[in-house]
Amino acid sequence: MPYFFGIGLHVFVAIFFAVHAMRNNQGIYWLFILFAFPLLGSVVYFFAIYLPSLRHTRGARVATQAITQFVDPNRALREARANFDRAPTVQHRMRLGEALLDAGDPREALEHFQTAANGPFANDAALLLGLARSQFALGEYTAADATLANLFSVDPRARNQGIPALLYARTLAALSAPGARAAFEQALTCANDVAPRCLFADWLATQPDEADRRRASALYAEIVQDARHWTRLAREHNREWLQRAQTALASGAARS
Repeated sequence: MPYFFGIGLHVFVAIFFAVHAMRNNQGIYWLFILFAFPLLGSVVYFFAIYLPSLRHTRGARVATQAITQFVDPNRALREARANFDRAPTVQHRMRLGEALLDAGDPREALEHFQTAANGPFANDAALLLGLARSQFALGEYTAADATLANLFSVDPRARNQGIPALLYARTLAALSAPGARAAFEQALTCANDVAPRCLFADWLATQPDEADRRRASALYAEIVQDARHWTRLAREHNREWLQRAQTALASGAARS
C-alpha cells in the first residue's frame, strides 16, 4: 500500500509542476520529462524552474528583505552610501535617501531629496514621493502637502497607489484639512496591507462624532479578526498595526 501511495504522490507532484510549466510557457519537453520520470523529473523541475521563479514573487521579495533586515539591518544603507560615494548620480542619491528614510534618518534623507529636486529630475515621481515622505517624517506637513500636490500633478496614477495615497491622507489629517476623511477612504481602496485601516481608525477615534468612534472600533476589530487568518509573513509585516488595534480595543479608546 505505501508503495502505491508513493507512486500516486509522485504523479500528483508531476501534474502540479506540469500545470506550472504550461502556465509559464515552459518548453513542451518538460511535460515529457515530468511524466516519463515523475520523481526525478519533478526534482529537476523544482530546482531548475520552480524555485528560481519564486524569487520574483512579492512574497519572496518581502521575506528576503525581512531576513536581510534581521541579519544585517544596516546593509541597505551601507550599500546605498557606498554606491553614492563611488558614483554620486541622481539615482544613487535617491536610493540613499530612501535607505536613510527606512533607517530612521529623515533629516539627511531630506537633504538628498532636496538636492536631487533642484536638478533635471525635479518632476520625477519617485523623487517627489521620497521628498514628501521626508517632509512628513520631520513634521513639515505643509511642505509635504505641496510636494504631494506636485506629485499628483505630474503622475495622476499616484493617487491610486498605496503609499502616496496613505501619505496624503495622513498629511491632511495632520493639517486638520477637511479632505482627510475622503483621502483615507481612497487609501483604503488601494491598500496592500492593514496600515490604512489602522491609521484611519486612529483618526476616526479622535473625532467628536460618536458614529466615527464606533466605526473606528469596528475597523480595529476587523484587523484583529483578520489577523487570525494571516500567514506568518503577513503577521510579521503587519505586527505594528495589529498591536495598535489590540491596544485600542483593550483600552476602549475608540468608544470613549
